[in-house]
Amino acid sequence: MTVSHHPLLAEFPQLREQLHARKQTDRHLARLAEEYEQLDKRIVRVENGAESLPDASLEDLKKQRLRLKDELYALLTAAAST
Repeated sequence: MTVSHHPLLAEFPQLREQLHARKQTDRHLARLAEEYEQLDKRIVRVENGAESLPDASLEDLKKQRLRLKDELYALLTAAAST
């Protein structure tokens, strides 16, 4: 079974324009987005068997990805509402 990525653009299709624009001007947001994407790629590699990692460590990575996603969403929607 192949596991698919969870890219930010797929996670936040309604925020596509804000995400692109903010990544160009906000270093913090750009760094978080890059960290999210790298983490997502690693999770997919582990889930597809290309990289080995204990289950507890994989769960920690997934929690970290979720925290990043929540933080990015908060940053993007706070900017959109102001």
